[in-house]
Amino acid sequence: MADKKPDTKLSKGSGLTRQMSLLSLTATGICSMLGASIYVIPFMIQKNVPGIGPYVLPAFIFAAFPALMAAFAYSILASAMPRAGGSYIYASRSLNPFLGFVASFSQWFGLSIVIGVVSYLIVPFFRDMATAMEWDELATNLNRGVVRVMISITLLWIFVGVNIQGLKAYERTLVPLMFLMFALGAIVIVSGFTYNHQDFANALSSKEGRVIFDLPQPIFSITVILTASPLLFSSFIGFDSIAQAGGEAKNPGRNLPMAITITIISVGSFYMLFTASVYHAVPWNFIASESLIKDLTAPGLLSYVISPGWAVAIVGGAAIALINDLPAMLLSVSRLMFAWGEDGIFPKNVTKVHVKYHTPHIAILASGLMATIGILGCHFAGDFFLGVDIMVTSMLVNFTLMCISVILLPKNNPQIFSQIKVITSRKLQVIIAWIGTIMLTGFLIIHIRKDLTTSVDAWYFHSTFIWVIVMALATLIYIREYQNLRKKRIDIKKLFTELPPE
Repeated sequence: MADKKPDTKLSKGSGLTRQMSLLSLTATGICSMLGASIYVIPFMIQKNVPGIGPYVLPAFIFAAFPALMAAFAYSILASAMPRAGGSYIYASRSLNPFLGFVASFSQWFGLSIVIGVVSYLIVPFFRDMATAMEWDELATNLNRGVVRVMISITLLWIFVGVNIQGLKAYERTLVPLMFLMFALGAIVIVSGFTYNHQDFANALSSKEGRVIFDLPQPIFSITVILTASPLLFSSFIGFDSIAQAGGEAKNPGRNLPMAITITIISVGSFYMLFTASVYHAVPWNFIASESLIKDLTAPGLLSYVISPGWAVAIVGGAAIALINDLPAMLLSVSRLMFAWGEDGIFPKNVTKVHVKYHTPHIAILASGLMATIGILGCHFAGDFFLGVDIMVTSMLVNFTLMCISVILLPKNNPQIFSQIKVITSRKLQVIIAWIGTIMLTGFLIIHIRKDLTTSVDAWYFHSTFIWVIVMALATLIYIREYQNLRKKRIDIKKLFTELPPE
């Protein structure tokens, strides 16, 4: 009997349909990036990085630079490899399938857990809105643990359902919420630039009989900026979700890079205006001293100078920013699983596409289950920062690999390299990729060092150790499925050189 010829494909087509417009792609990126962290991190950083003082905005700008380089790298790669599970496809075809899988597996794990964290954090914003409107009984009930968990899980699975029901339902949900989020966030920007430090001092004196004590202005320090920037960098994570939808984008060679560019510029500009406006109204020394004794938010700080009604609107904006994360991030993580299954390095069931809605419903359900574990973990552990730290580690590794992919793509896969349609100058590509690689690696080192030197109650509260365990699990899965591919006599070299079928 003649030997069976090696197979080169695992399927004839993905089953996904290209329905996502430039608007829905951009909304996916914006809603993944623009979460509630902007309402908290630029102010609580005064506690986490003592001495940052009035230099939060310069640190934010510095943090944006490597994020911009990573966005350019994504745009370059997306124009040549428009498929579902973008970051996995980019690394597996530019570097090797192992690096593509383990990096994207940690990304999937980290983001799935963070989806649970986001779901869990929405309820306190509802509670604060009820408190501001003097609905005390409702606020008390929303503060109960069981109620909080049930509402969190309900919200999560509502959006799991929206994602399963197809891209039209997804777009009808996400796009209006995106515009509402910007409109409510604009209240902060306008309010902040309307009032000044003297207005705030007068309001503080009138409402609480307090005065603002002067603090010596710290000297500008590069060390402090470098310490603060990785924390602020976490706010720029999310634009990569556009790449994961590469298999469903209309005119992907044009729309994917354009959506990534629009997202990073619009959200980055919003962040800068938002942060500058609050510090324009509220003295940095007041924020620094208050951050040592309680958690601060933009609505809480501006509540001294704006009416209660506007304060409720700002809290509502923060809640919507969190809600928007859910459908966009669910789309992102489910497409990663789908891409693994297409390549045969993950169980094939995750590639099943709903007959009616043309969505990878099994992958969406699996991601929803992992996010539910994240909700329960937040509730029983009483802490959500571990999940956020895991996500930051995962995304720094992922972004660094994207930049390295740009550097090595022409050597490892010249055929795909020839399909690049944006930033076609090789010299400019190399400059962008090397700057991104160096800066992102630096941020990763700072982040890991900070994690390992932080005192915690048990070893498993170090995000670095959890990330290593996740990587080990990913490696075992990869080895098992890779061996299965060899047993099936798949032409592995060709499989991981070509793009998956559409």
